[in-house]
Amino acid sequence: MKKKDIDWGNIPFDYMVTDYRYVSMYEDGKWDDGVLTGDATIKLSECAGVLQYAQEVFEGLKAYETVDGKIVTVRPDLNAERIYNSAIRLEMPPFPKERFIDAVEQVVRANAAWVPPYGSGATLYIRPFEFGFDSVIGVKPSDVYQFRMFTTPVGPYFKGRVRPIAVKITDYDRAAPHGTGGIKAALNYAMSLKAIMEAHREGYSENFYLDPATRTYIQETGGANIIFITKDHKFVTPKSDSILPSVTRRSLEVVAKDYMGMEVEERPVALAEVPDFVEVGVCGTAAVIAPVGEIHDHGNVIHVPSGMDEIGPVLKEMRETLTGIQMGTIKAPEGWIHEVKVED
Repeated sequence: MKKKDIDWGNIPFDYMVTDYRYVSMYEDGKWDDGVLTGDATIKLSECAGVLQYAQEVFEGLKAYETVDGKIVTVRPDLNAERIYNSAIRLEMPPFPKERFIDAVEQVVRANAAWVPPYGSGATLYIRPFEFGFDSVIGVKPSDVYQFRMFTTPVGPYFKGRVRPIAVKITDYDRAAPHGTGGIKAALNYAMSLKAIMEAHREGYSENFYLDPATRTYIQETGGANIIFITKDHKFVTPKSDSILPSVTRRSLEVVAKDYMGMEVEERPVALAEVPDFVEVGVCGTAAVIAPVGEIHDHGNVIHVPSGMDEIGPVLKEMRETLTGIQMGTIKAPEGWIHEVKVED
């Protein structure tokens, strides 16, 4: 299998059209068999449910070429479970979990020539999504849905070495109590756009959102979970029903506990205790871990002890361990690695 003629070491983190995508339709109470298609366009009614009432959920995962030349995905079962639960929350028919895994295999295999080579720093990003397809004018769920999965090769989220970022405590709320913050729905990300653009205009890389009920507890950013390291070497992550259950964060918890011998705590984290942590980061599929060096809270600046020059030693080891697992240089926990068999 010959790779595409691409300068893999210099591709951006951006959308690039690949050869095939997977499409399945839900009509009359059931999903069809699904197909691979070369058509990257979607033809929709102007009154489609996704356009009128934002009925859409999505996922993000990656395929990697490992050190021994295999093509793998890591923990796709968690993505299958999360989009299943997200669909139920928005009154959408969930795409079956076993078929999700099969769709990942099909679309990665069909686009194997687009999987960046090991050592290039690039990966194949996979974007599954489901949306209301038919015309809906009254406020109600759609009757017809499309599940779609495309791929795009992407470069590393950070070019060069990973540098700490400055973030701000935003006055906006990311999610309402008992709302949709715990699912991966497009509407959550639309709500974060004004806040993130304001942060960028003010010179910050991200926002930290507080809980909307009391505005005293840290929750997450607009698109990533937040992680903390304590002085006594504990790995702490905020706990709330409004926080998206990040696959990367859950994987880092295993890395911390089983590979680094750390105690792991998932609990509410008060803003008032943030100055006590020695390392802070945000984590997600795209960046793995982005270290945080400064947190700006309405004129008060929390200077994280790890600083603004380098990623802290604990988060650095965590990041290198997880990427090593993804790339096959470090043995993965049982059941994490899903190999996609590709013919030569």
